[in-house]
Amino acid sequence: MSMLRRAAAAIFVPVVATSAIAADTDVKAPRLGTPLSTGEIAKWDRTIFADGRGLPPGKGAAKDGRVIYEQKCADCHGLRGEGGTAEELVSEPKPPSGDYPSKAIGSYWPFAPTIFDFVRRSMPPAAAGTLTANETYALTAYLLAANGVIGEGDEMNAKTLAAVHMPNRDGFIWIDVKP
Repeated sequence: MSMLRRAAAAIFVPVVATSAIAADTDVKAPRLGTPLSTGEIAKWDRTIFADGRGLPPGKGAAKDGRVIYEQKCADCHGLRGEGGTAEELVSEPKPPSGDYPSKAIGSYWPFAPTIFDFVRRSMPPAAAGTLTANETYALTAYLLAANGVIGEGDEMNAKTLAAVHMPNRDGFIWIDVKP
């Protein structure tokens, strides 16, 4: 289970469990937090798979993503993704090794749709979930182009993003999956 899903479970499960206890018994459940509205649940109830299933409609190009990056990402990740108060995002597009331990997008991430998913759910940190699908596609395109994975003029959408072959796709070692 990913860290994001664990965090979501820590927030949502007590509310759901508390409601279920209160509905099934006469015992008054403690009031932990407030129940989520349907709209609040829908904001986070989005699953995007590594193969691209679940990607929303929309599109974006690297040139548009560069503008978004400079406005919303550069303060933490550096002007060119070299890292700052947050992790580096841009590196050579080669898999990490003992001599090259980078976990930047170009060297580490095995699937491009998971980049979209992570950015959409958690960035920018002070306003997570506020980027539109088009902004997220553009930002993802910019990050992929900055890492040399796609061309500067390539447009990303649900079909093209799912077709991107990341440099570490075949070298990624899964630590939480049993064969």
